[in-house]
Amino acid sequence: MKKKIEILAPAKDLIHGMAAINSGADAVYIGAPQFGARSNATNSIEDVAKLVEYAHLFNAQVFVVINTILYDNELETCRQMIYQLYDIGVDALIVQDMAIMEMELPPIVLHASTQANNRNADKIKFLKDAGMKRVVLARELNLHQIKQISEASDVELEFFVTGALCVSFSGNCYMSVANGERSANRGSCAQNCRLPYNLIDGNGETLIKNSHLLSIKDFDVSDQIPNLVEAGVVSFKIEGRLKDIVYVKNNVSYLRQKLDAFLENDTSGKYEKASSGKCTFTFDSALNKSFNRGYTDYFVNERHQAIGSWESPKSKGQYIGKLIKTSGNAYEIENGEFLNNGDGLCFINENNEADGIYVNKVENGLAYPNVLKEIKPGTFIYRNNDTAFIKIVEREDSAVRKISTTLLLIETKTGFELIATDEDGNASTVNLVHPKEQTKNNESIAENFKINLAKTGFTPYTADEITIMFTENWFLPISKINEMRRTAFEQLSEIRLDNYKRHEHQLVKTSHPYPETKLDFMYNVSNKMARKFYERHGVTEIEKAFELQWDPGKSRVMTTKYCIKYELEKCPIHQKDKMGEKLKEPLVLKQGELEYKLKFKCKPCEMEIWEKDAEFEIEEDHFH
Repeated sequence: MKKKIEILAPAKDLIHGMAAINSGADAVYIGAPQFGARSNATNSIEDVAKLVEYAHLFNAQVFVVINTILYDNELETCRQMIYQLYDIGVDALIVQDMAIMEMELPPIVLHASTQANNRNADKIKFLKDAGMKRVVLARELNLHQIKQISEASDVELEFFVTGALCVSFSGNCYMSVANGERSANRGSCAQNCRLPYNLIDGNGETLIKNSHLLSIKDFDVSDQIPNLVEAGVVSFKIEGRLKDIVYVKNNVSYLRQKLDAFLENDTSGKYEKASSGKCTFTFDSALNKSFNRGYTDYFVNERHQAIGSWESPKSKGQYIGKLIKTSGNAYEIENGEFLNNGDGLCFINENNEADGIYVNKVENGLAYPNVLKEIKPGTFIYRNNDTAFIKIVEREDSAVRKISTTLLLIETKTGFELIATDEDGNASTVNLVHPKEQTKNNESIAENFKINLAKTGFTPYTADEITIMFTENWFLPISKINEMRRTAFEQLSEIRLDNYKRHEHQLVKTSHPYPETKLDFMYNVSNKMARKFYERHGVTEIEKAFELQWDPGKSRVMTTKYCIKYELEKCPIHQKDKMGEKLKEPLVLKQGELEYKLKFKCKPCEMEIWEKDAEFEIEEDHFH
């Protein structure tokens, strides 16, 4: 059996979800009324139901995100909501809290959210054996590690392909809750990682001022799709449940075309598309045309270059060219002829901060801004608001998805019959009782029939092959032809939805040993059911979730693969030959009242962020 390879798109709401499907998504993920890790991207059960029906028409799937940690008083509400989601036909739930594995549930498929920190082959195999059908891999993994995980268990693997990166291991960031009780694990991340900080060394000297030292570039591994498929990934996930419709359509269409090219050129015959229909676009998609902070492939191909986006956490956009000069009250920019009235431009000013202007008008190759700012010749200019592109993409018909059909019109004893067969083999038949009359002059009007049968208009179908088999040149009013066509396609939609096969899986309680017997706060155990789940699988010591036991001022608030020493070319392992003088530790990040100490764990190649009153030993680098 061929492996289905899927593009999975974010849906803020019903409109964004439908736009993602129209742009070529094989599946979408969306928040329910509660318990999603984006508290301002919730949706009613009714809207999710409408999205399910629309997606299933194209054999696309809908996954609902229930990836916050749950408190005891929420468990029953959550369970009841899961039944409602099952009843409306949702294909799977993406979950973090193991309490859900302990509930009495309908036979709905479960996926382990990336918040469950899925980066270890043993733990992923454990989740598979416990009943998870899919695991959303941690973004920090490289190709070799993904392959190892794939070989260790035959669970479906999902991996992010484009979008923003969490600087922390997902599910293990407590900065937000430690600074104001807004918990990222409860859907309310305050994005402390996108703030500007000063970097101070162990002597109290400021090394870097007012820089976004924890802000990293956005992810793009779209050119790694063949390697990732080979490593075992079956689903490519786009981040962005809070992003606008232009971002969704641009990212999905870009990846659709990338994946289609891969599938067309695949000579192994092992892989196929995961849903039906063909997309057409009125725009040329490019990742740099919608929100981005510049791109990195992170660690997919190991650690090689800097990944920070220190100047600004805002969107950089598309590189246009260098500023040639300021001419009167306008700018002369390389490739400035490609700019449009209303475009937003971005540049890094002399204080090393992101700055921007709007273009009021473009005339004779000059860009006239809304505010004339002093910009040095040679400064790189980016466009982060492309008005012409946005205008095209926002149109409803900029991305259209159609299912291919063949139509056959034949005569019957009592009249005529139209059979519509789609690309998946579903067939709809319409009979018309009608007297047989020959055309005037006995001339064939089959071509006229074909022209009208081909008018599929706003239906989700195209009629790619139309055959008319008559023994005589029969006459039929065009109104009857149109009516038969309309009915055939309406019936076909009903048949497609009736024939849609949702995968179901009934959880069975397991008791195989968990790979650890002691769990610290980073396992996010916040209720009695999750505790029971782990205890049944042999865990003997379980610390409460951070949110329930936080020790103000002294806690570890983040663990990350991102390393400020590496960014500064001061890594004693990877940059030994060019690092020069060692940094005096502990390094401190300071932002107003906020202050954090950095701890570098070189063996696992990780950095930890601790609150200012924490005490720890500084590790020596001599183990290599």
